[in-house]
Amino acid sequence: MARSRKKAAPARSSGGRGAKATSRKKAAPAAAEVEVVEESKGLGIDDGIAIMTGILILAAFLMTDHFRGTQYGDGLFFKGSYEAPAN
Repeated sequence: MARSRKKAAPARSSGGRGAKATSRKKAAPAAAEVEVVEESKGLGIDDGIAIMTGILILAAFLMTDHFRGTQYGDGLFFKGSYEAPAN
């Protein structure tokens, strides 16, 4: 079994974490260039997909309700519009 070593207690300072003398982080360049990109004011692809999905779900619901109203005399919107077939 490998020996374990005790870790030294960290130095405590009154102002939070202190900076280490042997830091491995590289300093960022002083003048970093930033590219500003403006968003377009129109609808994006995400908005279009959400709108089309909502329209298709609504159309599927209405078509199903219309079919139930014409074939079975049942449904939410087309219940009284059509008579059930007399077979």
